[in-house]
Amino acid sequence: MDIFSRKILGYKISNSLNKAFCVDLLKETLDKYGIPEIFNTDQDSQFTSDEFIKVLKLNGIKVSMDGVGRALDNIYIERYWKSFKYESVYLHNYFNVFDAKLKTSQYVTFYNSRRFHSSLDYKTPDQIYFANLPKQSQAMQNEFLEKKLS
Repeated sequence: MDIFSRKILGYKISNSLNKAFCVDLLKETLDKYGIPEIFNTDQDSQFTSDEFIKVLKLNGIKVSMDGVGRALDNIYIERYWKSFKYESVYLHNYFNVFDAKLKTSQYVTFYNSRRFHSSLDYKTPDQIYFANLPKQSQAMQNEFLEKKLS
């Protein structure tokens, strides 16, 4: 999640706590969206693994980790999880992993592009994210919007 815009930048679904899975997602997201100054996670084993930390350090990213049992250290993603659960998970029966992936994809698209946020002056995360990109990134915004409309 980009904290400024609340945009979900990357996600995947897994039925395990595989650290390689998380490292792959981290690399894909960094490749697609660029290098942030700080990366914040909780202290789960996949995020404290040498492999995960190595990717962050090799890219010059400052590592920030929540205190043990302190959900308020990263209130933005915790709020997202609450919204996701109440607006999607609890409303649907996931019949299998494929169904969970499909419904999660639909929710992330809704959350980023159509769900207004009072903390964002009733704009969507996509509106805030793309409005604040440097001018050279306007092509990325146009490409994204064309895909979404097609």
